Amino acid sequence: MTRGTQDETTAAAREGDGLALTTAGLPSWLDPVVAAARSVQPRQLSRFLPPEDGRGRQSAVLILFGEGPRGPELLLQERAGSLRSHAGQPSFPGGALDPQDGDPHTTGPLRAALREAEEETGLDPSGVQLFGVLPRLYIPVSEFVVTPVLGWWREPSPVGAVDPAETARVFTVPVADLTDPAHRVTVVHPRGHEGPGFTVESALVWGFTAGVIDRILHFSGWERPWDRSRHVPLDWHA
Repeated sequence: MTRGTQDETTAAAREGDGLALTTAGLPSWLDPVVAAARSVQPRQLSRFLPPEDGRGRQSAVLILFGEGPRGPELLLQERAGSLRSHAGQPSFPGGALDPQDGDPHTTGPLRAALREAEEETGLDPSGVQLFGVLPRLYIPVSEFVVTPVLGWWREPSPVGAVDPAETARVFTVPVADLTDPAHRVTVVHPRGHEGPGFTVESALVWGFTAGVIDRILHFSGWERPWDRSRHVPLDWHA
């Protein structure tokens, strides 16, 4: 979403069914993320933007920040290897909007992000404070139009893979590991595409998820210099 769309979403949420975007009470270390979400432009996040003709399936992901034993962390999951799209990939919780989620241009993505996160990881949505949205992006391979929804895990709850047919595992990653140059790589797809990657928690985070994390680190001022010539090839099944 652009800045104007985010403001419209905030207003609509406050007038709606209890969903709201608010920065009240956030830990100060999230201030750079809040500032980045308010100012970043779509092209600064990705070259893949929603088609102008409206094609694509509306979806949302929850980018959930928490506080762990080693400080700030992000919640991720590993998709089941049997899924048709993005099988086996680490990802943010999320998925397609359902009709009951409501308007995809106002509160729909907020509701969908929380609903999907609960269905996939078992987290309690009442403990999540939504504080921002990023511009809508596009995943060409699956034709998803994705709204990244930013959340603060104000009251953590137990999480785990709810449905093994959909989610292989759920885990958290310290932001300190994501910014550590030793965990940063350039992923090379067999077709020649290159993108940022992270080797964390016995997983290789790549693709859409890694791209969004990379841009959040960059625009929040958390990025540290890293060796972009460190290449990790993907196999043909990726």
